[in-house]
Amino acid sequence: MTARLRIHVDHALCQGSGLCAGIAPEHFELGNDYKSRPRLEIVDAGNGAVRDAAECCPLEAISLTDADTGDPIPTTS
Repeated sequence: MTARLRIHVDHALCQGSGLCAGIAPEHFELGNDYKSRPRLEIVDAGNGAVRDAAECCPLEAISLTDADTGDPIPTTS
């Protein structure tokens, strides 16, 4: 299992729906431009809220990778 996740929000895709901040407010916030951004770039992989937020993003603007290897982490079951 991955020990740490790197969170990336593609601002070209993000339209600021705020779902990620609603699902995982300790990990995401909306900036002054109403685009989502992670509060921390690297988080513990055991945190299901980050995965839930990435999975629920309507525009798939949130991607997760293994912080150590860079391998993509699937966000759908």
